[in-house]
Amino acid sequence: MLCLLHRPLARILPACAMSVSMKVSPGHCLIDEPLRVSVSGLSPGQAVTLQAEMTDEGGEAFTSLSRYHAGSSGELDLSKCPALEGGSFTGVEPEGPLWALQPKNPLRRFLRKDVETPIQLKLSLYQDHEPLGQLLATSTQERGFIGAGVSRIPVREGKVRGSLFLPPGEGPFPGVIEIQGTGGGLLEYKASLLAAKGFATLALAYYGYEDLPKQMKHFHLEYFEEAVNFMLKHPKVKGPGIGLLGHSKGGDLVLSMTAFLKGIPAAAVVNGSLANVGADLHYRDITLPAIGFDINKIKFPQPGVADISNVLNNPLEEPNRASLIPLGRADSKFLFIVGQEDKNWKSDFFAKIACDLLTEQGKEKPEVVCYPGAGHYIEPPYFPLCKASMHRLVGFPVIWGGEMKAHAMAQVDSWHRIQAFLHKHLDQ
Repeated sequence: MLCLLHRPLARILPACAMSVSMKVSPGHCLIDEPLRVSVSGLSPGQAVTLQAEMTDEGGEAFTSLSRYHAGSSGELDLSKCPALEGGSFTGVEPEGPLWALQPKNPLRRFLRKDVETPIQLKLSLYQDHEPLGQLLATSTQERGFIGAGVSRIPVREGKVRGSLFLPPGEGPFPGVIEIQGTGGGLLEYKASLLAAKGFATLALAYYGYEDLPKQMKHFHLEYFEEAVNFMLKHPKVKGPGIGLLGHSKGGDLVLSMTAFLKGIPAAAVVNGSLANVGADLHYRDITLPAIGFDINKIKFPQPGVADISNVLNNPLEEPNRASLIPLGRADSKFLFIVGQEDKNWKSDFFAKIACDLLTEQGKEKPEVVCYPGAGHYIEPPYFPLCKASMHRLVGFPVIWGGEMKAHAMAQVDSWHRIQAFLHKHLDQ
């Protein structure tokens, strides 16, 4: 009690005079769903700070701070009250505490391998702004990765390795294969979330997983063809074709699949390359060599962290054209999601080449959506922006690009566009 008596009266009166209550809704939801936070029991105009915290599987804490003044009735509703200067964001941003989350380690990317266990979002409300006063209220929300009734089925069919996620119900459902980038292993969070939207989705591993190749050296498109056939034969998959979703290296694999394989009416590519990258790709008697690069074009805008955006050779120039994916052969519909601040490579340049190649062959022009301020890792909504992290192929940390709010808005918009695109072309 003596220590409290030595504190200014204004610092202790609000907490002692009334009960502060914070409500977070819903109490449990998927990670791509909006956040709603409201507080009651504050003093009119009271200065408060909201801290959000989410801890990843490796124990890294991602946090954000936002500063507010309570309304005239002592209420605080994040959908109406603007965040003030000095925090992680400003303005009326109901989901700001989520999309502004950043790690203590600036080279950390938020990942989720266990999609069957929800993650905890902890919200703490403190009195005052700087320095923080006493804790007034706390609340926790569970944000999951797999929807109610969605089933997860490990796939060990022939050479195919991955996990199939099926929506609840009898089906059949439109089928999608989802392919991630160069990290290897098996990441399932996009596939599990898509299943909650009505898609039978296969998260497909292609190296660094179980008995698949350990390194990115040579890939064979027959493996991906086997995955397509697995989906087309599955009784829960609607057919007559399936859709594809690929990000980064997964994007150029998706484009190669559309160029050489049948049964793919729709393909969505997020920040992908139109040149084959990282490993030679073989299909029957055809080989697409990995495109070359110029190590001298690597820049280091900050010590130990590289900008590799200009490293790849131009696939329109000889001898690099051998690595160019012959997209004009494809009979698919395309959606290209482009982050204009992508620092991994020139995604906007590759999307333009794709448009030109398809137009030259008399094919329908693809849908291209460009997002100013968005970086390379365009994830489902409310995943924290990854500004920089270790690049497995490069061997040291690289900048991925992106401005926090613009990137967050791109994630929300592109996620809905991808779903609408796949439903449009697979539900027919």
